[in-house]
Amino acid sequence: MAVIEQYARAHVVTDDEDPGAVPVLLRYDPDRDPRSVRIGLPGTHEWTFSRALLERGLRAPAESGAVRVWPCGRVQAVVEFHSDSGVDVLQFDAKALVRFLRRTYTAEPVHN
Repeated sequence: MAVIEQYARAHVVTDDEDPGAVPVLLRYDPDRDPRSVRIGLPGTHEWTFSRALLERGLRAPAESGAVRVWPCGRVQAVVEFHSDSGVDVLQFDAKALVRFLRRTYTAEPVHN
């Protein structure tokens, strides 16, 4: 299966100064892990977490371990990552995340 990569723009809510929207790489590699997605910020920040968590979090607050996802108003979604170095909070246009998820399910059918 092919790797799916999609760039999206997100606001880093945790920064003291708003740098504006930054490019974020959404990545899905079904050969490596068909149940996970990765979100990468410019630089070395990258997180891997459950694709199902991202999907649930677009509809209602959801969390698993160090990752939380929730809808924010009608068109935004927030993804929050906790690590030893602190907390990163990203605000996305929810349509970009939905589009990415649709592409991942097209590439790899869900097996229950």
